[in-house]
Amino acid sequence: MTGVTEFSLIKQYFTFDSEREDVILGVGDDCALLAPPANKQLAVTVDTLVAGVHFPLNTSPADIAYKSLAVSLSDLAAMAAEPAWATLALTMPDSDHDWLQEFSTSFKESLKDYGVQLIGGDTTQGPLSITVQLTGFIEAGKAMRRDTARVGDRIYVTGHLGDAALGLKLLNIHDLPDSTIKGACVKKLNRPVPRVVFAQQAADYCGCAIDISDGLVADLGHILKASGCGGRIYFSQLPVSKAFRKSQVYLNQFNYSQMLLAGGDDYELCLVASAHNEEALFALAESTGVLLTHIGEIDASTSLSVINTAGEAIAVNTSGYEHFSDE
Repeated sequence: MTGVTEFSLIKQYFTFDSEREDVILGVGDDCALLAPPANKQLAVTVDTLVAGVHFPLNTSPADIAYKSLAVSLSDLAAMAAEPAWATLALTMPDSDHDWLQEFSTSFKESLKDYGVQLIGGDTTQGPLSITVQLTGFIEAGKAMRRDTARVGDRIYVTGHLGDAALGLKLLNIHDLPDSTIKGACVKKLNRPVPRVVFAQQAADYCGCAIDISDGLVADLGHILKASGCGGRIYFSQLPVSKAFRKSQVYLNQFNYSQMLLAGGDDYELCLVASAHNEEALFALAESTGVLLTHIGEIDASTSLSVINTAGEAIAVNTSGYEHFSDE
């Protein structure tokens, strides 16, 4: 980072005003000093986004900044935690002022939108990657977990599935008959909406959830494994957007089923709850402006089945996205 020091870079781009009383000392010292609230548990998550792996190389700095925070917010949402503090580790090839200014402005705006304060981090030179650690609060015993699904419970998802995976495919297609398709799906890829507010209230009716980052079947599979049960989902009930549906009319070179079931990057929530709480969950979803869809049930089998309209199981790749796959 020729001509700029790490400390001057942090001071110029990542020293934001303090807006939380529980941050005693934030950016600028060896450690942050924090005052956790009484009678709350801490929920801690960390995610790394690598250029060319988690986002295309030509993604705008503003979108990279937003997504780097959103994916960790989605993890906190899956546990029903209230976001509070963030640390940022930024590795970049050089100290590009314009890139840093755009990234910093977007990151600061995103922090403010979710009531999160940046409390520290690190900067270094190397291939572009962004690591965000988030800490949130939750009342003891109220966290949504992966290991609490029970036979007879129902399976739900928020939002639409498959748009982000389709958006990635459409980046290199420039002759779509309907240009709104690409815009909508690329926006979902770059700017997923973490279901933070809905999730915190959903914990009153639901004790089991996971965020969909590697694909529905893979992430739901984590719930089934942790809970020691099986499940079935109905393909025709999976929620798809207008853009996704329109794309199926224009393009036939994509495996749309695979994008819905295993595309990844949705950052929606998959929730498992008792049928007795369904009415309350749907009422909450409506009041918070979140689409919620019932897609299946937990059963006594040992695996996940995807059922078509004829009542037959569909063969699907359940592995989802794998960081260290040879393929």
